[in-house]
Amino acid sequence: MHGHTDSRATLPEAALRDLGSQAFQGLGLTPADADEVVNLLVTADLFGLSTHGMSRIESYGERLEVAGIAARPAIKIERVASALVKVDGGNGVGPLVGMKGLKAAMEVAGECGIGMALVRGSNHFGPISPYCHIAAEAGFASMIGSNATTTIAPWGGSDARLGNSPLGFGVPGHDGAHFMLDMAMSVVARAKIRNALKAGAPIPDTWATDKQGRKTTDPAAALDGFLLPIGGHKGYGLALVVDLFAGLLSDAAYLTHVKSWVDAPDEPQNLGHFFILIDTRRLGSAKWLADRMKDFAAILHGCPAAEEGKPVIVPGEIELSNMARQREQGLTIDASVLSLLKHHAAKLAA
Repeated sequence: MHGHTDSRATLPEAALRDLGSQAFQGLGLTPADADEVVNLLVTADLFGLSTHGMSRIESYGERLEVAGIAARPAIKIERVASALVKVDGGNGVGPLVGMKGLKAAMEVAGECGIGMALVRGSNHFGPISPYCHIAAEAGFASMIGSNATTTIAPWGGSDARLGNSPLGFGVPGHDGAHFMLDMAMSVVARAKIRNALKAGAPIPDTWATDKQGRKTTDPAAALDGFLLPIGGHKGYGLALVVDLFAGLLSDAAYLTHVKSWVDAPDEPQNLGHFFILIDTRRLGSAKWLADRMKDFAAILHGCPAAEEGKPVIVPGEIELSNMARQREQGLTIDASVLSLLKHHAAKLAA
């Protein structure tokens, strides 16, 4: 593709973290809060999840500038039972609020063996796998979910009433090879449909419906319509469970009460998340778990590949190998993202 190479820049992790921190400080965050946000987003980039990495400076930045997100939120943490914490994010940047929720859950799980944080007053908190990774590094298995802006119609319906809520799981692996599963409830992300439209290609009729709720192979009609959930009515049910835990139980917005950040960038979304953590050290020694996880992976890897050169992988491996490679060679990010980071960072110097 002509000119494509020019539109991407490679820089060392430390440089990206530094620039990112300055950019979020330029948008009004404290240095400590900016570092939290950047840690989460740079991990996403390291994992190869660039749509949910530092590129989010665009949507987060727009909303910070119109005060749709609070740059200096008053985050409240209330322990409501031994192993249960409620967090009110005060409409802060999603990854900052998410990290507060994760840390609160880690603290009570460390004390009680299991812990849960229910979060409200938040925003888009990034992908889930970086949270699972942080938890796993500290010895915790995790179940984490968030609700989202509505893009999915209820099964058999013709109107978006629920979000493409992500759900993730993590288990500490042998030698840092943590199991990490991070999935949204739609068959594909909207970005895949946008790419098909750009390429002038049709899409499978399992991806989305048109705005009447009918199956379509036309990407334009699909973008006007609704994403289809994985596994039909089962995915619909799972998406509802995530919203019940993340949105309803946490006292956040749920279903159509979640405001679209695209339609109302200056209004709080009141997104909700949940973090359930298990302290694996209470179950046995680190070596006990590592040995079992090593065997678990070996059983899967030992399965002969159906297609030559495409071995069986365990969820998390692609992300971790992306991270190892980019830590060595530098991170590749879009030039447009880089210039936006520099733009916001310049406000700090001014």
